[in-house]
Amino acid sequence: MSSVLRNTLASVAVAVMFLPAAASAQDAKNQGYLTAQDGIVKAPGAGVCVRTSDWTPARAVAECDPDLVKKPAAAKPAPAPAKPKAEAKPKPKKPAMVNVEQKIELQGMPFAKAEMTADNKTELDKFLAGLHKATKARGPVTIGAVVVTGHTDRIGSLKYNMKLSERRAVVVKDYLVSKGVDQKLIFWEGKGPKQPIPVTKFCDNKMKRKQLIECLAPNRRVTVEAVGRAVSLAKPKPAAKKPASKKK
Repeated sequence: MSSVLRNTLASVAVAVMFLPAAASAQDAKNQGYLTAQDGIVKAPGAGVCVRTSDWTPARAVAECDPDLVKKPAAAKPAPAPAKPKAEAKPKPKKPAMVNVEQKIELQGMPFAKAEMTADNKTELDKFLAGLHKATKARGPVTIGAVVVTGHTDRIGSLKYNMKLSERRAVVVKDYLVSKGVDQKLIFWEGKGPKQPIPVTKFCDNKMKRKQLIECLAPNRRVTVEAVGRAVSLAKPKPAAKKPASKKK
């Protein structure tokens, strides 16, 4: 045993001898250090706290064993006040859209000719104006496609009538383009006499030629079908009220 440790223990023994009140002042719940009235007993000169036999690292105090005592965690700085979020502007609602399909039959074209009558042009002008004009139910129509179909009566050969119906369709197509319809949106074809107007079935071939030609006039026609989209202006229907539940 070294002389330094021997002297330290001797000093502790002397200190205990001169502290008769130490044992009586010892807390019943021993904290691991010898205590007196004025606190924990320390070895004279060395300044070392006197441990008891009940001492464990868990009973260490900062005064005697600072390395064994957990240091209190440093207080976290208060978070900076959150910046107020800018109110998001509500996105504008997209208007409800409706599909539009309109059709017109330009009947009574001249026999054996690919020409529009004055009435045909007037009817087609009104048709186009109706598409561009808003109604109670919808706004102006944005045209997506126009289908132009030429027809003939049954007089003459099928080959001749097929070509004639195509020429009639082209005449109407060109008229539409002249009125501002994009020709890329126009599709045309000829059907010849294959799709007659139902009423013309009563036109008897035994009629005189002039009478038969006049009777079959509705078949000498061009059909114009326009499809597109428009903003719906119809008011939404109110939600139906739920019937009140009957109390039993």
